[in-house]
Amino acid sequence: MEVQINSIAQADNEALATLIRAVFDEFNAPRIGTVYTDPTTDDLFSLFEKERSVLYVARVNGEIAGSCGIYPTEGLPLGYAELVKFYILRAYRGKGVGKVLMERCEAEALALGYTHLYLESLDKFSAAVDIYQRIGFRFIDHRLGHSGHSGCGIWMVKEL
Repeated sequence: MEVQINSIAQADNEALATLIRAVFDEFNAPRIGTVYTDPTTDDLFSLFEKERSVLYVARVNGEIAGSCGIYPTEGLPLGYAELVKFYILRAYRGKGVGKVLMERCEAEALALGYTHLYLESLDKFSAAVDIYQRIGFRFIDHRLGHSGHSGCGIWMVKEL
């Protein structure tokens, strides 16, 4: 299976919003206070025009399989970026798509001068949280920055 990775294009907006919400629906994850109801979810292309940010889109056989990005969330400590929008369609989980996206984001974060990645997650995404731990993220006991996602109760950091 060949995975093609590109930066988000404006034409990807609708498909990515649908993918993200489908993952939330699949896991019966909370909608309020999360990316599900965040108005930026419907126009990720514009959101990621911000300097020192990137959103990668993975495609397999032309179909969008997932996404992952880095974003300089307001209020983060110096040198930190937030790992964001990391969602993989069920059909592509466990097949290396997430690994390729994560590696690409970590490399880009380093290239942009970041020293740490921060993420927020939910108990409902415990399998993803386990993966984060295996690749070097550690739990912290409080939120960093101002993502606006008050529904997230898991916070993790990784030194690059």
